[in-house]
Amino acid sequence: MTVALIDYGAGNLRSAEKGLERVAHEIGRDQKILLTRDPDVVAKADRVVLPGDGAFPFCRRGVAAIDGMEEAIRDFVEVKGRPFLGICVGMQLLATRGLEHESTDGFGWIDGVVKAIDPGPERLKVPHMGWNTMNLVNPHPVLDGLALGPDGLHAYFLHSYAFEVTHHADLVATADYGGRVTAIVARNNVVGTQFHPEKSQRLGLALLANFLKWAP
Repeated sequence: MTVALIDYGAGNLRSAEKGLERVAHEIGRDQKILLTRDPDVVAKADRVVLPGDGAFPFCRRGVAAIDGMEEAIRDFVEVKGRPFLGICVGMQLLATRGLEHESTDGFGWIDGVVKAIDPGPERLKVPHMGWNTMNLVNPHPVLDGLALGPDGLHAYFLHSYAFEVTHHADLVATADYGGRVTAIVARNNVVGTQFHPEKSQRLGLALLANFLKWAP
């Protein structure tokens, strides 16, 4: 069993790699975490994780720049139907398009648009950075056993753009930052977190463990 963690030049790769290795060991899953730029490794993996830091168009072009990578990712998700996790901008890339700096097409697996966070009348600081709780919208296996709500566990966020999801059914959880901000999205075999699970301590490690056990 293998988990391909895609290295395309954008993402907190070492933290994500260590987090996945830790939870795989803790739950007794014989899953190798493979940090890779090889589309063949992605094609043969049992699970794929796509991280991402920085701007939406930069990350999108970073994936496209690796010969054969987008084709391998699309085949993994659309044809093989295996579990796929997007983190931060990797989650945003699941959208129809992103509007950061320019209009850029995403993978289009979850309908919606990634737009700049509105600081609102409170003139909140952007980026949304730091610890925040989440509110459950639609249950999902990656949240099994996790306490959400105002008194629940905290997740670590760092983002200036947010995913405005078209369909309510694709929205799993939100955070409150001057209004509702998308925190987790999911459809079929694809799930994405706006926050960084690898930096979110107890909540994040439990979510990663649930992802490694998830059988969509």
